[in-house]
Amino acid sequence: MYYKERLKNLREQLEIKQSDLAKLLKISNKTYSAYEIEYEIIPSKHLIKLVDYLNTSVDYLFGFTDLVQYNSYQTGINLNFSGQRIKDFRKENKITQTKLANQLNTTFSVISGYEIGRRLIATSFLYDLCKKYHISADYLLGKIDYPKYIK
Repeated sequence: MYYKERLKNLREQLEIKQSDLAKLLKISNKTYSAYEIEYEIIPSKHLIKLVDYLNTSVDYLFGFTDLVQYNSYQTGINLNFSGQRIKDFRKENKITQTKLANQLNTTFSVISGYEIGRRLIATSFLYDLCKKYHISADYLLGKIDYPKYIK
């Protein structure tokens, strides 16, 4: 992934301790530290809490944009809305659920679960999908309406 430098820099600029973010996420200091050095991938539910708390965007943390925060940024996540965005993106690009599952090295049922709002897309899948198709992670998550595509 490549979010470690931006995550650490934001935390330090805001003068927030790792232990404070660990408390926010209800995890151990060791687990948070592992996230920040990318020893472990931040689960999507924690990623959403972090970007909301740090007042930044997922796209910024992922290195997809140098814009720290978008205008009209929604906090939290609506699984149904996010799922619909993933489904619309897939159909717009004429990708079947099976093909997308194969590209992300997962199963058809996992993709289906994302699209019907049963579960939040995994961080690694979100990153790979956005990187490959140059689509905004924040757009797919329903946190912004524009821009849809990124560099």
